[in-house]
Amino acid sequence: MTIQVTHTHGEDITVRSGGVELLRYVYRPDPDAFEARKPYIHPLRTLGGQRVSGYRPSDHRWHKGLQMTASHLSGQNFWGGNSYVHGEGYLALPERVGSMRHESFPVLAVRDDRFTLAEELTWVANGGQEWAREERGITVHSVDPAAGAWALDWSIRLTNVRDEPLRFGSPTTAGREMAGYTGLQWRGPRDFTGGTVFGPGDPARGEHGLMGTRGPWLAYTAEHDDVDAHSTLVFAHAPEGEEGSAAHASHWFVRAEPIPTVAFSWAFFDEFALEPGESFAYRYRLVVADGAWDRDRVGAHLEGLTW
Repeated sequence: MTIQVTHTHGEDITVRSGGVELLRYVYRPDPDAFEARKPYIHPLRTLGGQRVSGYRPSDHRWHKGLQMTASHLSGQNFWGGNSYVHGEGYLALPERVGSMRHESFPVLAVRDDRFTLAEELTWVANGGQEWAREERGITVHSVDPAAGAWALDWSIRLTNVRDEPLRFGSPTTAGREMAGYTGLQWRGPRDFTGGTVFGPGDPARGEHGLMGTRGPWLAYTAEHDDVDAHSTLVFAHAPEGEEGSAAHASHWFVRAEPIPTVAFSWAFFDEFALEPGESFAYRYRLVVADGAWDRDRVGAHLEGLTW
C-alpha cells in the first residue's frame, strides 16, 4: 500500500498511508531540558486510525511515544526526569540529564510501499561534552490492510567518542529491583493501562512473569476508550539481538499497571562498558495492528516478515 511522507524541515517527518497519519517523527526537541531533549515518535497510529502512543503523561512528563533512551549512562540520565540514586530513591537532579542532538538525515527515501530514514545524532552530557555518535535507522514497511497491520523497524549504532569508557546501566543495576528500564522505550496512551501482555511461551506469565525475561517478541493488547476497538503492538528483536550476539543481551521491561510501557532494555540486570572508539548496534521491530491479536496470530504474522 502506498506511503506518503511530509517533511517539515527543522521540525518533524510525518508518514501516512490510506489517509491515516501512521506516525510523526519529531526531531526538533521539546524545550524542557529536564525531559532529556531528544527526537521521538508521537503520535503512533494503527491503520484504522487508533492512537497507540502517549505523550507527556502526568505521571512521567518525559515519556514521549517511542524514543531511544539511556536511563543510567556514566552518571548521566538520557531518559529524562528524576534520576534513581540507591538509598535515596528518585531525585530531581537536572545537572545529570543529557540530550540527543539531531545532526543530519543522510537518507530520506520513499518507495511506494516503504519509507527509510537514516539519521546522525550526537549524545551530549549535561555540561555540553559530546559523549557518543549515533547512526539511527527508521523504516516503515509491510503496510497490510488485509491484516490490519504495519511494521516499523528501528536500528541504532552507537560509538563512544570520549577518551574513557561509557558505562551503561539502569535503576536495577543501581540497586532498585526489577526496574531495569533503558534503551528503546514505548509509552502507551492512558487507555492502555491494564492491558494484556503475552509472549510466545507460557500463556499464564503476563506482564509480571515477562518482566526481566528474554524472548524473541512480546505483545501488548488493549481496548480503547471512546471507540469500540482494540489495538495490538508487537515488539520484536532482530535475530542477532534475540540470540544475544549484540553488545549485551536485552531483556524485556514491561508494565501494564500503573502505566503502560515496554522497553528493550540493554542493561536490565548488569552494567556494560563501551570502550573509547568502540561501537554497539541493535535492531528492533514494532508491529502496529488493529484488533486484539492472540499468540498464534502474532507468531504467524512475524513469520511472514523478513529482516
